[in-house]
Amino acid sequence: MLPTLVLVGRPNVGKSTLFNRLTRSRDALVADQPGLTRDRHYGKGRVGERPYLVVDTGGLEPVAKDGILFEMAKQSRQAVDEADMVLFLVDGRAGCTPQDAIIAEQLRKTGKPILLLVNKAEGMQRARVAAEFFELGLGEPLPISSAHGDNVTEVVEIALENFPLEAEEESTEEKPPKIAIVGRPNVGKSTLVNAILGEQRVIAFDQPGTTRDSIYIDFERDGRQYTIIDTAGVRRRGKVDEAVEKFSVIKTMQAIEDANVVVLVVDARDQITEQDAHVADFVLQAGRALVLAVNKWDGLDEHQRGMVKNDIERKLHFLSFAKRHYISALNGNGIADVLKSVNEAYAAAMAKLSTPKLTRALIAALEKQMPPKSGRFTPKMRYAHQGGSNPPLIVIHGSGLDDVPASYSRYLERTFCEIFKLQGTPMKIQYKSSKNPFEGTKPKPLTEAEQRKAHRARIRGRKLYG
Repeated sequence: MLPTLVLVGRPNVGKSTLFNRLTRSRDALVADQPGLTRDRHYGKGRVGERPYLVVDTGGLEPVAKDGILFEMAKQSRQAVDEADMVLFLVDGRAGCTPQDAIIAEQLRKTGKPILLLVNKAEGMQRARVAAEFFELGLGEPLPISSAHGDNVTEVVEIALENFPLEAEEESTEEKPPKIAIVGRPNVGKSTLVNAILGEQRVIAFDQPGTTRDSIYIDFERDGRQYTIIDTAGVRRRGKVDEAVEKFSVIKTMQAIEDANVVVLVVDARDQITEQDAHVADFVLQAGRALVLAVNKWDGLDEHQRGMVKNDIERKLHFLSFAKRHYISALNGNGIADVLKSVNEAYAAAMAKLSTPKLTRALIAALEKQMPPKSGRFTPKMRYAHQGGSNPPLIVIHGSGLDDVPASYSRYLERTFCEIFKLQGTPMKIQYKSSKNPFEGTKPKPLTEAEQRKAHRARIRGRKLYG
């Protein structure tokens, strides 16, 4: 097991900036705004030959008794319980605060080894910036700069010096499926993530915009590994006014691109909105396998349920390839079926289709319905092969394929999905027309001898045929 370093401290002391530097990534959102990070965020780091895990946490508000700050503090305490070493960050420019003293006392009671890091110390004398933090009683304060990287490597080496050197295990197994949970704010995405995981892993709060970052969580179910991604809610562009929220939306879009399967969560107690359709269309354009989860289904009467189903048929008709599940994430109803459909959609998205079988399926589709003429010519399709996965890409070769209408491509997509039983994933068709090898070439001019020979042939022809 790799040693786990957990970053804790008050809001806005630079934990996420340090996390990004340690993981050499931009996975954690960073802005000059307190309380930006809310859930635990895991990443891998390395110093020299020593790999380790690092955990970013939300700002620890020791006096919070309820609300979102209390939930953030709860997440931070859970991270500390998992820690092999706690890196307690304080703000060197703000000085030692009463909150720092309360957090230090709480950390001492855990019995975990602690390093006290005085952040934002760039351009300041080390002895002076560290002096007032001795009163916290956590040993020698170590000045660093998360933003500039000053003394960060040295601090990590100190944190890891008492742990044995362990090589990172190279897994020969295929990467686990990535499942992104997406939708509008407050439709129950985080509640669904917790229901799938079977624990309160992310903050689920009755307030739109609770989740701000994309949280990647590894888990195992029935002997199989998965990675689930809890994402921020995507609102209409006109309502996205904060810079932080704009970055959250970007993170969600990146998570969709990174995922193998997307679970689109909609609210059964609200109408299917234009924004639901926009998110669904983005998933479709990204080519990701999809499962539709209609949440908050409990408590609706038969008439209301019928209205919801009709609404989905009208507004999300282009998701006919995706399985639908009517669930209650809060009560856990229907969750097992969602994961089963995720497995089926992943298998369909990653399916390997042989060229002979694809060609036979193409011939069967052509016998049933030929492509319409393009001008004077009918497109001729000769054979097909697979050009990629996630989504499956079928490349069709022939001649005159440049103007095959989109309606016929959709017909081929449906036919292939029916023949190969691919449900839960979109499919893409690509055409490659063979070209005349002599197209665009000019004939070589005849030599003088060839011209005389052609002239004699013409004379003989006139003599023979008059």
